[in-house]
Amino acid sequence: MTQKKIYWICQLGGWLIFVLFQCVFARLNGTFNFSFAVSQFILFVFGVLISHIYRSLIIQFGWLRLNTLLVVPLVIFASLLFATLHDYGQYGMESLLNIAGNRHLNNVVIVSAVLNLAFVYFFWSLIYFLFHFIQNYKKAEIENFKWQASINEIELNKLKSQLNPHFMFNAMNSIRALVDENPTKSKEAITQLSNLLRNTLQMGKNKVIAFNEEIKIVNDYLALESVRYEERLRVIMQIDARSLEFEVPPLMIQTLVENGIKHGISKFTEGGILEVVTKVENEKLIITIRNSGQLKEMAATDSGFGIKNTRQRLHLLYGNEASLKIKNQDLIYVITELIIPKNVVTYESNNN
Repeated sequence: MTQKKIYWICQLGGWLIFVLFQCVFARLNGTFNFSFAVSQFILFVFGVLISHIYRSLIIQFGWLRLNTLLVVPLVIFASLLFATLHDYGQYGMESLLNIAGNRHLNNVVIVSAVLNLAFVYFFWSLIYFLFHFIQNYKKAEIENFKWQASINEIELNKLKSQLNPHFMFNAMNSIRALVDENPTKSKEAITQLSNLLRNTLQMGKNKVIAFNEEIKIVNDYLALESVRYEERLRVIMQIDARSLEFEVPPLMIQTLVENGIKHGISKFTEGGILEVVTKVENEKLIITIRNSGQLKEMAATDSGFGIKNTRQRLHLLYGNEASLKIKNQDLIYVITELIIPKNVVTYESNNN
C-alpha cells in the first residue's frame, strides 16, 4: 500500500469515526435528529478539506524538518486558526440550509466550539507528525543497516582478496619443491593446482559455497601436500552425509587444514596425523580438525593471518552464531573446532 493510500484511508476514516461518535452521543442524549445528521455531514466534509489544506501547508513550509520546540507552537497556532475557519465555514453552510439554530448567538458557545475543534486538529497534527517521525526513524534505521552491510561487504571482500594470494603462495611453494626431484609428480601437482585455481576463481564473488565444493578444494590441497610430505602426512577424513546440506565460507576449512600442517605436522621430523571430522547438531555444522602438534607451537597462528582472518570472516557472515575454538589434546594433538549455522545471519538481518 502506497503512502498516499494510507493517508487517505486515515484521513477519511478518522473524520468518519469522529462524526459517528458525535452521532452516537447525540443519540444517547436524545438530541439526534435530521438537522444534527446534516450538521455532522458538513463537519465531516469541512474536516477532510481543511485538514488536507493544513497538510499541504505543513509539506510546503517544511514543518516536518523543524525542531520539536519550534513545531509545537506552530501546531497550536495552526490548530486554533483552522478550527476557527472550520467553525465559521460550517456555520455559514448551516445558515444557508437553515439548520444553524442559535449556535453563534453566544460568544461563549463560539469559543467553546472553536476550542473543541482546535483540540481535534491538534490531535490530528499529533497523529500526522508521529506517523512521519516513526516512518523517518525506520528509514534512518534501514539506511544504517544498509550502510553497515556495505561496510561488512567491503571488509569481507578485503579479507577474501588477502586469502587467495596467501593460499596460492603456499601451494606454489609445494610444487616448486617437486620440480627437480620428481617432474612427473610435479606435473600432477600442477594439474591439481590448476583445479584449485579454477575453483577459487569461480567462487571469488561468493560469500559462501556448498560444503562439497569446499571439501574438493581441501582434498586437492591435501593431495599437493601429500606429494610434498609423502609418508610424513597421514590424512583421515570422516564426513557426515548431512554436512552436504550446509554452505561454508570459501577456503575457510582449507585455511584451517593448512594451519594444522604448517604449524603442527611440519614441525615434526616423523610428520603426523591430520584428521577432519564433521557432524551436524542442532542445525549447525561442527567441523573438527585434529592435527599432531601443540598449541604453543602454533601460538603465532592465533594472532596471525589464518585464525584471525577466519574469525573476522565468521563474525561478518554469521555474527555470534558461529565460533572457532582451538585447544590442545593429550599433549600430542591440537583440536580446531569450527561451528557454522545453516544460513548467513548478518546479511539477512541487515536486509530486513
